[in-house]
Amino acid sequence: MTENEISAEVVDVCFKIHKEYGPGLYEAIYEELIDYELRKRSLECERQLEVKLVHENLILNKAFRTDIVVNRKVIIEIKSIEELKALHYKQVQTYLKLMDLRLGLLVNFNVPLIKYGIHRIVNNL
Repeated sequence: MTENEISAEVVDVCFKIHKEYGPGLYEAIYEELIDYELRKRSLECERQLEVKLVHENLILNKAFRTDIVVNRKVIIEIKSIEELKALHYKQVQTYLKLMDLRLGLLVNFNVPLIKYGIHRIVNNL
C-alpha cells in the first residue's frame, strides 16, 4: 500500500472511533483503538516504537517513541488536547526526517468534529 492509501484507512478509522466515542478519552485509549481497528484491516502497526538518533559518534537508542507506525510507512501521532501548537507539527516533521519516512498524521481527538483534528504532515512526498 502507498502512503496515501494507508492514510485513507487511518482517517476512516479515526472517523469511526470519534463518531462512537467522541472527544475526552486519554491518548492511550485512542492509540489502542486505532491499533485494533487498523489490524482488523490487515495493516501492520508498531506502537511506541523506540527510535534512535545518531549524532556523530553519539548514539541515543531511545531518542523518542512514536505512537503508531503503520506498514513502516506512516506515522500517527495521537493527541487529546485543547489545542495543537506549532511544536506538535514540528515534532511529527522531525520524526519523519529521522525515520526517513514521508507521511505523518497528527490527530487530535479533542475536537467537536474529527475532520478538524486530522493533519497531514509530509516529508518529501
